[in-house]
Amino acid sequence: MTKYQAVGIGNAVVDVISQCDDSFLTRMGIDKGVMQLIEQERAEFLYENMSDRTQMAGGSVANTIAGLGALGLTTAFIGRVCDDGPGRDYVREMNEVGTEFVNAPVAGGELPTSRSMIFVSPDGERSMNTYLGISTELGPEDVDDDVAGGAALLFLEGYLFDKDKGKEAFLAAARAARAGGGKAGITLSDPFCVDRHRADFRKLVRELDYVIGNEHEWKSLYETEDLGAALEQGAAESGLIVCTRSGHDVVLVQGEDTASVPVREITPVDATGAGDQFAAGFLYGVATGKPLAVAGRMGCIAAAEVIGHYGARPEADVLEMFRAEGLV
Repeated sequence: MTKYQAVGIGNAVVDVISQCDDSFLTRMGIDKGVMQLIEQERAEFLYENMSDRTQMAGGSVANTIAGLGALGLTTAFIGRVCDDGPGRDYVREMNEVGTEFVNAPVAGGELPTSRSMIFVSPDGERSMNTYLGISTELGPEDVDDDVAGGAALLFLEGYLFDKDKGKEAFLAAARAARAGGGKAGITLSDPFCVDRHRADFRKLVRELDYVIGNEHEWKSLYETEDLGAALEQGAAESGLIVCTRSGHDVVLVQGEDTASVPVREITPVDATGAGDQFAAGFLYGVATGKPLAVAGRMGCIAAAEVIGHYGARPEADVLEMFRAEGLV
């Protein structure tokens, strides 16, 4: 029985944002404009040195699921947070945007809630320092079969593939969703992540109904510089594949049905969340039975909205934007 129109599994990361100047970055030893993974001690040091902090729930698939909730779908998120201040805030914020956070915060956890310290300099550049913390400990015991099995669409985050228990959680959830009549899919997340776990990703793709990735991730998955060959192989192994190409047409393939959706070029204010919200718009189209080209266009509209302002979640009414183009 379908309980949720969309359920996501991924890293539950609190985004902590602060304004700063370039001299602060230099003093703190922060590389400008890049994302770095950091350890707990470094995370606590940077957190304490942030002025006028603002916090918000983040994480790639969490952002997608929140976007789907904002579009009116019934949504839930499977993730792992500690029973600390940031963790409790994360749960509250997800629930407030209409997405049920189904896992209770872990009491007495050795690792704190995951967080990304984001320093925004006057030129708008964002320097991200991410401590993965407790979210990477998500395992099959965190997957409620009633939640995954009650999902019409299940969306998995490739970043969690760095640990075996994350892979086990994905397989358990995907099988529960498909056994319940739902469709399961994944975002490939990062070409380096694909490089590290290529064989496991290839195995998982063959068990999934849809896969979303960018051109670099697809090429990495099939170890080729020929994007067409990579997508042909992907289409043979999964029911529906999507390839985004940084400002170029989005390619979608489902069996014999292929669509190429043009992207309207705009200057981004902040590119954070573009892929996350593309996925939200696209999956909204899938969930509501739209043709491939329409679902792809919905993804492009949602991505364009989020890069027009700071932050990884929509501020405008994206459903109204769909209506304005006659898509709903």
